[in-house]
Amino acid sequence: MGIVTAICISKQRGTRKEPVSAARFEPDHGVAGDAHAGNWHRQVSLLQQEKIDAFQEKGITVTPGAFGENLIVSGIDFRSLPVGTLLRCGEVLLEMTQIGKECHTHCAIYHQTGDCIMPREGVFARVLQGGTIAVGDVMDIEQRQTPMPWQAAVITLSDQGAAGQRKDKSGPAIVERLEQNGYDVIEQLLLPDDQARLERELIRLCDQRQPDLILTTGGTGFSQRDITPEATLAVAQRHVPGIAEAIRAASMQITKRAMLSRAVSVIRGKTLIINLPGSPKACMESMDVFLDTIPHGLGLLRGTVHDCARV
Repeated sequence: MGIVTAICISKQRGTRKEPVSAARFEPDHGVAGDAHAGNWHRQVSLLQQEKIDAFQEKGITVTPGAFGENLIVSGIDFRSLPVGTLLRCGEVLLEMTQIGKECHTHCAIYHQTGDCIMPREGVFARVLQGGTIAVGDVMDIEQRQTPMPWQAAVITLSDQGAAGQRKDKSGPAIVERLEQNGYDVIEQLLLPDDQARLERELIRLCDQRQPDLILTTGGTGFSQRDITPEATLAVAQRHVPGIAEAIRAASMQITKRAMLSRAVSVIRGKTLIINLPGSPKACMESMDVFLDTIPHGLGLLRGTVHDCARV
């Protein structure tokens, strides 16, 4: 259980958030009157009061809103909770959607002190049920009544596609197939064949948004620009070779060129990453191999499945 110690809003982007005594939280939008509200996944930002207190022990005085947070709450370590956690505060129900964030333009606190806790300690949420939150209100973690749908991200690797010289057909086809199978596709990216860029996006997705599954398409062949397996292995914490091997084995029944695929399958955190070929047809054939089987593995990663024994 936690207690709301501050509520902060900013009426214009790029301006500091200022404390208010209470605010209205609107479903699928965020905090009424806050410039960062909108129909996206980062509608509400939250920080733990104790993390701010620890920062101030360095001799730095900060006031509510200094880190760009909407809600400051004591007693709940948001950073330790997984994406998908439900937070109840009176009528308002929030769902955590991201942990931490990239800081492209450092805030005033960072320029003053060389540090800012929001990128590593802040979390973000969307508003599922609306209502009013006031300073002093109680916040608690609410148990889900139904399991959260599997969440996925899709990344297409293509120099020509990223440059607008070729239409991406594989990415949308993968998204459609996933949605048909009940997945919530939280992001779809089209990137050039750039290893550093792909590594950054994989790390961001796995560590901050924490989808159950990431599927990449393209960049698995012999070309000098085909760097998808290298980028995937660079961010991996555990290897899952069986999935890539099964795809190659099944694809060999269709074309002998399947032996030239360098695709890999790995785990980072609680996210399974699988490399797929570049063509829409080959992507669908590859998904035929694993789509019905991986939910058991995804459940193990989530911690909702515990028994692997066959009866």
